[in-house]
Amino acid sequence: MLGKCFSAAVIGIDAFTVEIEANITGTGSQMREYSISIVGLPDAAVRESRDRVLSAFMTGGFVPPCNNIVVNLAPADLPKEGAAFDLGIALGILGGAGVLDAERLRIFAAVGELALDGTLRPVRGVLPIADELAKGGRVKALVVPRDNAREAAFASGGRIAVYAAGTLAEAVELIRSGKGTPTAPEDLRSAGTFSAPDFADVKGQSAARRALEIAAAGGHNTLLIGPPGTGKSMLAARLPGILPPMTLEETLETSRIHSVLGMLSSGSPVLNDRPFRSPHHTISDAGLIGGGHNPKPGEISLAHNGVLFLDEFPEFKRSALEALRQPLENGIVTVSRASGSCVFPAKFVLCAAMNPCPCGRGDAELGCTCRPDEKQRYLKKISGPLLDRIDMQTDVLQLTQDELLAAPNGESSAVIRDRVAAARRIQQERFRGTGIRCNSGLSGRELQKWCRISGAGELLLREAIRRFRMSPRAYDRVLKVARTIADLAGAAELKEEHLFEAVGYRRSKFLNQ
Repeated sequence: MLGKCFSAAVIGIDAFTVEIEANITGTGSQMREYSISIVGLPDAAVRESRDRVLSAFMTGGFVPPCNNIVVNLAPADLPKEGAAFDLGIALGILGGAGVLDAERLRIFAAVGELALDGTLRPVRGVLPIADELAKGGRVKALVVPRDNAREAAFASGGRIAVYAAGTLAEAVELIRSGKGTPTAPEDLRSAGTFSAPDFADVKGQSAARRALEIAAAGGHNTLLIGPPGTGKSMLAARLPGILPPMTLEETLETSRIHSVLGMLSSGSPVLNDRPFRSPHHTISDAGLIGGGHNPKPGEISLAHNGVLFLDEFPEFKRSALEALRQPLENGIVTVSRASGSCVFPAKFVLCAAMNPCPCGRGDAELGCTCRPDEKQRYLKKISGPLLDRIDMQTDVLQLTQDELLAAPNGESSAVIRDRVAAARRIQQERFRGTGIRCNSGLSGRELQKWCRISGAGELLLREAIRRFRMSPRAYDRVLKVARTIADLAGAAELKEEHLFEAVGYRRSKFLNQ
């Protein structure tokens, strides 16, 4: 007898529907007589489902009269991994054994890991799984562990009924009786808790504060350069707190990535705050960019719609840094393997920080002991093409004790965030219907349309290109930054002062000694 139900698998951050078929032959009355074979490219965790399922049957009192079971996970040519198929396999077998109505079971999908006593444990990737099953049309109801219910209901948006179960027995009774209360979809988004530290804690460093405000307003990448202890990390940690709240689209995109990696909690089944990721400089290429046999997102995708902070920038592996070129340019990263490729979103604000030289002081007046050739080797760890993709270079200078004491308290993050939000609203209206979210995404015709410059501005940029040997890419990025500066000022047209300030962010005192 054949039992069928549905489940889903995740490749990268995308889910696909899996049809679980359980074919049962023979008869038997002792659990030791059972033989379960699972086919359809299962990994080790999926193959081990047979032992978890049999133990859950025994402890739950389910002893179907059979001794030979073949479970097929279709489509058979796509890999299946993880323990999320446990519940679906168990229900399919019970449907084939006549414990559950086989026809009724066909409209159900199930995901969940079974403990040996039949308890359901939460699994990763429920958000993309629920979204995919809701779109497919073949599934009318989804059974998930209790800890995954709110996440699944949010993703399904009421398109299918989502039922929460604590044990295999509860799931069986729910399907058998047809009585159960679906989990209601909630608006789990908040207006943003802005849990990042406050900019009011930063004394002085007005130039760096201004640069980060521009970076937040236009989504621009920034490099902070200065001696140790000047506040580079302190400034970067406060950048997420001045970004505007995420839209619904951004919330779903970001939560989808974190769901696949099991980084969403039952208490917060979606991610409301913009992410802030700060990997150590010893991170591997795959850890930063993404990878693995079944590719998983890396840190740059976990920072999607948020901030990626790379402290000690030159100390990262050269290969890892060079792999940043594509996502910095296109907002995506493509991870290719022999079995196929995955495309992960990676639209983040890069905030990198570095010392000006190996000893960190960068200036003879501050006691720098580095030879010129040592400085050059250190700075050349960051390639020209990568540096070209960073919109702004900002010096964070050493302040004396007297200067720190005399410096007034800075503006709070709330005040800065209001200006950033106003600039972002201008950009949203400007780019409505184009798919562009902020000025950093401008390119081609849109760049020409929205970044027109006057004759005086054109002369200024030509002189900057000649003196600083700017590439066409650097020229475009200057225009984007100038557009953001104008938006912060509420100016419709680019003026000479906007371009002058933008050009200044392409020249660091330390990088151009």
